[in-house]
Amino acid sequence: MLQTFLPLFAMTFGICLFIILMQFLWRYVDEMVGKGLELHVLAEMFFYAALSFVPTALPLAILLASLMTFGNIGESLELLAMKSSGVSLLRIMKPLIITVSFIAGGAFCFQNYIIPVSQVKMYTLLFSIRQKSPELEIPVGIFCKEIPGYNVYIKGKDPKTGLLKDIMIYNYSEGFNNAYVVRADSGRLKTSANKLYLILSLFNGESFQNLNTRTSNRSSDAVSYQRESFSYKDILINFDANFSRTDESLMQSQYIGKNLADLQTSLDSMTVRLDSARALNAKSIYDLSYKRTLTRPEIKSPLEKTKSDAGLHVDEEEGLPDQPVVALSVPFDSAFFALSPGMQLSVLNRAKSSIESTRSDYMFKSFSIADEAKKVRRYQTEMYKKFTLSFACLVFFFIGAPLGAIIRKGGLGMPVVISVFLFIFYYIIDNIGFKMATNGIWQAWQGMWLSSAILTPLGVFLTYKATNDSVILNADTYLNAFKKLIGKSSNRKIEKKEVVIYNPDYPAISARLQKLIADNKSYLDSQRKWIGYFSFWQTRGKDDKAKQIATEVESIVEELSNSDQILILNKLMDYPVLIGYDLFSEQVTPKLGRLFSIFFPVGLPLYLLANYRRKLMWQDMQAISKINEELQEMINKLINK
Repeated sequence: MLQTFLPLFAMTFGICLFIILMQFLWRYVDEMVGKGLELHVLAEMFFYAALSFVPTALPLAILLASLMTFGNIGESLELLAMKSSGVSLLRIMKPLIITVSFIAGGAFCFQNYIIPVSQVKMYTLLFSIRQKSPELEIPVGIFCKEIPGYNVYIKGKDPKTGLLKDIMIYNYSEGFNNAYVVRADSGRLKTSANKLYLILSLFNGESFQNLNTRTSNRSSDAVSYQRESFSYKDILINFDANFSRTDESLMQSQYIGKNLADLQTSLDSMTVRLDSARALNAKSIYDLSYKRTLTRPEIKSPLEKTKSDAGLHVDEEEGLPDQPVVALSVPFDSAFFALSPGMQLSVLNRAKSSIESTRSDYMFKSFSIADEAKKVRRYQTEMYKKFTLSFACLVFFFIGAPLGAIIRKGGLGMPVVISVFLFIFYYIIDNIGFKMATNGIWQAWQGMWLSSAILTPLGVFLTYKATNDSVILNADTYLNAFKKLIGKSSNRKIEKKEVVIYNPDYPAISARLQKLIADNKSYLDSQRKWIGYFSFWQTRGKDDKAKQIATEVESIVEELSNSDQILILNKLMDYPVLIGYDLFSEQVTPKLGRLFSIFFPVGLPLYLLANYRRKLMWQDMQAISKINEELQEMINKLINK
C-alpha cells in the first residue's frame, strides 16, 4: 500500500502546489513584469511562495492520492482479492493511516515553525518588488509620464539601433512657471552604471528655459528667458532603478510572522489591553449617565437669584463664576421654562453641542476598540489555523480512501473531478467560517473549525459505507432505480435447469398463448396510450386488464422455464417485464386522488409520469404480441414432432 500511495502522493502534491503557485503568479504578475528584476530575486520569491502554500496544497494532495490509490486497486480487483482473503478495509488502510498521521503532524510543525519565516520573507520581498521603479520604456506618439517631473514625447523609434527620433522634453520639476523645454532631432536613452540616473543623449536640437529674474527697467510683467542651440547635449535625470529590500521587522511583528507561542503571548497582552480599554470606556459611560449635572451660562439679570435658588449648578469647566452648587430639587421642565426664550435657546444649543461632542468622543473610542478586537480575532484565527489545516489532512484521507474503494475508478479522470469538487466545497465552507470569525459574528474557534465539523461526519459515513461494501455510489444502483421509476423494463435472465421435476404441458401452454394473443390484441384495440387527467385520477391509474395480461405472461414464463429446449428459453428472455399499470392505485386513496386532481402543482407531474410509464407499457404490449406468436409457433412445431 505504501509503494502505491507514496509515489501518487508525491505526484499529486507537486501538481497541486504548482497550480496554487500559478494562481499566485497570475495575481501578482502585473507587479513583477517590466521592472528588470534579476532571476535570483524571482526564484527567491517563488521559493518562499511555494513554502507558504504547502499547507494549502497538502490536504488536496492527500485527498487526490488516496482516491487514486484505492480507485486503482479497486479497478484492478486487488481490493476485492484482499477482502476475499479476510482482510478488512480498515486493516488495508492501517499503514496509510499511520503515514498520513505523520504527515499531519509534520504539517503542524511546518505550519508553526517554517511558515512564519517564509511568509515574512515572501511578503517583504513582494513589498520591495512593488516599491521598485519599472524599467523605463518610452512609448511612441504619446507623452510618457513615468519619469517624475518630466514629460517626454518621441515621434519615432528605430527598433534595431534604439535611436529615438523627434524628441520633445518638458522639465517641470521646479514648477510649471519655470518649465525647461528641449527639442531634438534624435537621441538615445540609457541608464547609468549605478542605476541611479537616466542619461539622455540628444543630437541637433535647442532648449528654452524661463529665468526667475525680472527686468528692472520695465514696469510690465515680462520674464527673461534663455534659449540654446546644440549639436550634442547630455541630460542627467534622477531615476533610481535599483532593487532595495525592505526591512523584515515590520512583517515579523504581524500575525503572519509568529509561531504558536508568540501568537499566544501577543494575544495575552492584546486581550489585557482590550479589556482595560473596555473597562475604562464603560466607567466613563456610567459616570456620564449617572453623574451628569445640569449647567447654565452666567446670567446677569434680576432673575439670576431666582434661578440660583431653584437649584441650578453652574459648571466650573465652562469658565463661569463660582456659584453655590446644590442638588437639583425641582423638575427640569420647571427650571427650563423659568428661563427667558433666549436663555432657553442657549441652554438647548449647549446641550446639543455637549451631546455631539460626547457622541464623537465615544464613536472614536468604539472604532478604536473595534479595530483592536478585530486584530485580536485575526490573531486567534491564525492560531487555530495551525491546527485545522493539519486536521484537514486526516479528514480528507478518510474521505478519499473509502470513496476510492466505493467508486473503484483509478487514473486521473474521475478522482480529479471528485477531488476538485470536494476541495472547492471545503474551500467555500472554510472561507465562510473565516469571514464569520474575523467579523466577530462567531467565535474564532467556531469559524475556523466549521469546515472540519462539516467534513468529519462525511468521512465517518463514507468509511462506514466502504467497510460494509455499500453500493451508495454505484452508478448501476441509481440507474436501475431510475428505470424502475419511469417504468423502463429490465432484461430477463433464464438459464437451463440441470434437474427438471415437472416438464411443461406444451399443448395447454399453446392454448393459453392463443388466448393471451387474443386478449392482448383486444387490449391494444380498445385502450388508448394516454388517459385524460381527471379520468386518470378517478381510477388512480389502475388498469385491471393490463394487470391480468402481465400476470398471465409471468405465469407462462415461469412454467416454460422448466423446458429443456434452448430456443424456447432464449425466446422467454425476450419477454419484457410489464409494469406501469398501477402506479398509484395502492398508495393513493380515492379521496386523495380527487385532491391531487384539483391540486395541479402536485397532480400534474404525477399524471405526466404515469402516462409516460403507460406509453412504455404500450410498447411492451406490442412486443409481447409478437413474442407470443413466435413462441406459439415454436411450441406447435415441438408438439407436431
